[in-house]
Amino acid sequence: MTITQSTNTLLLVRPTNFGFNTQTAVNNSFQTKTEDSDLQKHALKEFDKLIETLIAAKVNPIVVNDEPQSKLPDSVFPNNWFSTHSDGSLCLYPMFAENRRLERKDSIINMLKDNFKVKNIFDFTHYEQQNKFLEGTGSIVLDRINRIAYACLSPRTDEKILDDFCEKLQFKKCCFRALFDNKEIYHTNVMLSVADKYSIICTKSITDSNELNNVVENLFTTDKEIIEISIEQMQHFAGNMLQISNSDGEKFLAMSYQAYKSLNAGQIRKIERYNNILHSDIKTIETAGGGSLRCMMAEIFFEKKSE
Repeated sequence: MTITQSTNTLLLVRPTNFGFNTQTAVNNSFQTKTEDSDLQKHALKEFDKLIETLIAAKVNPIVVNDEPQSKLPDSVFPNNWFSTHSDGSLCLYPMFAENRRLERKDSIINMLKDNFKVKNIFDFTHYEQQNKFLEGTGSIVLDRINRIAYACLSPRTDEKILDDFCEKLQFKKCCFRALFDNKEIYHTNVMLSVADKYSIICTKSITDSNELNNVVENLFTTDKEIIEISIEQMQHFAGNMLQISNSDGEKFLAMSYQAYKSLNAGQIRKIERYNNILHSDIKTIETAGGGSLRCMMAEIFFEKKSE
């Protein structure tokens, strides 16, 4: 089994009823209610353009169409309800918002089982009955090679479930608290991205010096160059990035156009020393949904079944 940090296969859900989710807005400071009456139309246009961008870069997107009758405003963010792992493990996660729990689809799970070698399923969804939550690779930013699970604790990221995840998947946890606008940041992947040889992090959001030192030490000892972003850049989703690969083995850092435009020349140079940048404009999705490009891409690390 070869463990890699990035994959060339991504699952994305094409939305049918994208919109502002009042249930998630209670603790997502990045959501903005908009007067746009054509949210679904604009989100769909952004989604389709992103798929074109990925295909042009020789990345393999698996596009799942949300059901026509769906009333799920956040289905475009599948990384929160499942994750896949090189050892064949599929993890299912407990979700804070009740309407987001409906995004967990047997049809998607069965499609993965039909096409890939799924060996284990770890189902953490029972924690919803205890009002405890861990929202996938939104809550946990994984250093897959060094087996470290980074997590900023929040109402959507519970340490008890993280401990359970780390025990079952054999990761070491690195917990901390991160703030934006004096509120806990709802998802770790808003302020931290870990690639194979570098990390993008908003250290200013971690107010406890001991916790910050622990995060930095973990990044340093695993030979990650730390590329700092500001609070303002984080607000433009510059932390919500994902390193991906293509069919030729070339690596990219995928991000939104808004995130890309917020970076300065020095930051871009540092990133491009390691890989090219891939960006796409998803402003509607970012504004109403409060999540960015990384949240739209669920990585598939499974081995494909033989034809």
